Amino acid sequence: MIAAAMLGVALAAGVGVAGPAVADDDPDNGIDVSVTIEPNTTPGQVSMTVADNGGVALQEDGSNAAARQFVGTLPTVTVTDTRRPEEIPAGDFWAVVGQASEFTATSGSAPAIGPQYLGWRPRLLSDSSSGAVEAGEPVSSVISDGSGAPTVGLQGQELLVSTANSADEIGTWQVNADLALRTPADVAAGEYHSTLTLSLFNQS
Repeated sequence: MIAAAMLGVALAAGVGVAGPAVADDDPDNGIDVSVTIEPNTTPGQVSMTVADNGGVALQEDGSNAAARQFVGTLPTVTVTDTRRPEEIPAGDFWAVVGQASEFTATSGSAPAIGPQYLGWRPRLLSDSSSGAVEAGEPVSSVISDGSGAPTVGLQGQELLVSTANSADEIGTWQVNADLALRTPADVAAGEYHSTLTLSLFNQS
């Protein structure tokens, strides 16, 4: 232990220490690393993912004498189009469509709230300066929110859509939406649950 400690002091002081080995820069000792990458022949595809989430708990905001209103935000939805231009048929387009089920009370005693009472306002989160991909049109509950949006509710409405016959749709696109459930003012109290199904359709 003493010898080791003394050696450590000697090294720290730089006494009798050999210099570092000099690397051999002879290019003849270099190793060439090469790879030949063939053209990608795997067809691309259009796919959709939804950000991890624990569901959306709507909170009351904006209620008045005419209606109760409950709002929240849809988790971010991502559509990725990895196709090459030559793989996109003429007139091809894709769309993400949302369909809500009835809001049913956990107690089972309160009447269900139909999907026509749930509206949304889609918001494109990705840059689409080309206009090749657009957020869907907003829709309101059948109890109008005064915005002028169609009062049809969330029954097969577009969240995100590509324009037809455009290779500019290739890439990654993200969208979410403001959700608003507007019910009659005398809606029964209780906890309600609905399932919002998002589907990706690709058509030519």
